[in-house]
Amino acid sequence: MSMEKRAIRILGVPMDLGASRRGTDMGPSALRVAGVGAALRALGYQVEREGDIVVPSVESRDAAAGDPSRRFQEEILAVCRELADRVADTMTEGDTPLVFGGDHSIAMGTVAGVARAHRAQKGKDLGLVWFDAHGDMNTPTSSPSGNIHGMPLAHLLGLEGTDAELAGIVGDGPAVKPENVALVGIRDIDRKEAAIVRESGVHTWTMRDIDEKGMSRVAREVRDVVCNDTEGFHMSFDVDGLDPEVVAGVGTPVPGGIDFREAHLFLEVLADTRLMTSMEIVELNPLLDSFNQGARNMRHLICSAFGQSIL
Repeated sequence: MSMEKRAIRILGVPMDLGASRRGTDMGPSALRVAGVGAALRALGYQVEREGDIVVPSVESRDAAAGDPSRRFQEEILAVCRELADRVADTMTEGDTPLVFGGDHSIAMGTVAGVARAHRAQKGKDLGLVWFDAHGDMNTPTSSPSGNIHGMPLAHLLGLEGTDAELAGIVGDGPAVKPENVALVGIRDIDRKEAAIVRESGVHTWTMRDIDEKGMSRVAREVRDVVCNDTEGFHMSFDVDGLDPEVVAGVGTPVPGGIDFREAHLFLEVLADTRLMTSMEIVELNPLLDSFNQGARNMRHLICSAFGQSIL
């Protein structure tokens, strides 16, 4: 284990407001039951007292209220603002945030907090690895559902047509620049969204790219993008980027994803850089899983991201 032993602070964000299928609010509990904290301690990390962001339930809100093109915008904005503050404080104190979601809309808070801390401490841009079957680059005007978990990356980039408040959580311009973003594993993109992705300037690796090049080459290409003239990178890991055989408990499963060993290699190569500033795990839905197997598989992958090696 060669990675620097920084203290890790786990934050749970039990939210499913951004999705249409319920259950991702149980993701933090599933990962805790799977023993992620204990596994990181076994690697030599100090894991601080865990905390949670308070998230309102769907049942406590009027689903018909608000703009249907950005469902539960007000509630998601409040959660993401608090999460951004907690993440920025964690980094300012010298610890590494590990965020357990929750649907992928929480990334607007996590990444905003990391970017804010980076700018205050380092003055350099943040690299971003977006591991996902989907692009998450819809806007309220392009989204066919209005579900905000399909929009976070567009807001972090500050793209045209995004919600000004959601895009402004970082507080000073877009959270990330497209040239520092690596979108990996995509295979299910809306047609309007595909045009947004192409025009945005982000770097993409579809499943076809992974099939043709192999994961070893892809991982190194991603490394070069997110580490080029940045002070480090955030890992936003949507479990539906994996093949459903690895994690079945996802609300939007897409066959033909990244397999278990490929995911390990990808995370191992990035861990070798020692430049991962933070990580979040999103879209794990234990209601759709079998005996928490998906969370147990994620425990092993999280350890690879934090530097665990075979020898």
